[in-house]
Amino acid sequence: MTTQDRLIESTQALLWERGYVGTSPKAIQQRSGVGQGSMYHHFTGKPDLAAAALRRSADEMREIAEADLATPGSAHDRIAAYLRRDRDVLRGCRMGRMAQDPDVVADPQLRAPVEETFDWLRGRIAELIAEGQAGGEFTPGLDPADTAAALVAVVQGGYVLARAADRPEPFEQAVRGALGLLAAHRAPARP
Repeated sequence: MTTQDRLIESTQALLWERGYVGTSPKAIQQRSGVGQGSMYHHFTGKPDLAAAALRRSADEMREIAEADLATPGSAHDRIAAYLRRDRDVLRGCRMGRMAQDPDVVADPQLRAPVEETFDWLRGRIAELIAEGQAGGEFTPGLDPADTAAALVAVVQGGYVLARAADRPEPFEQAVRGALGLLAAHRAPARP
């Protein structure tokens, strides 16, 4: 792993654990084992490094989500695979955590990867719902964009509920509820 990669990876972990303010250059250097000179050789400062870390987290989140959403099967099955994916629910979502960080959302450079990731996810799920409608799997009355936004909100809200309860069951319950609502819009089987 290169020095730059160690810095980015350490910053990713610290942002998730501590948020932007709690991620100091000193903590990044300690976690990565990289000295101050090397850190500033690769990045102009903490905001530049945090932006690189957020971009990498965003890319990783999209890659993981796409692996579920691109699996074989019906649109419902692929959405269910994404919702039911094994997660460390009590840690929450890297991007969701950043969306709640006032310092991240106040800075357009830091907020951009977070916003783009959630836009991409809503769009990707909406595509699957529209695909399911075109194939006769879902009823035509199901709005793809609204439903996709609701499903993404279920995941993010599920993390919050699970963390508040300090147990994963509220997340699992939210996913079951969302899948039940989605199943209610499945079109009747064609003869």
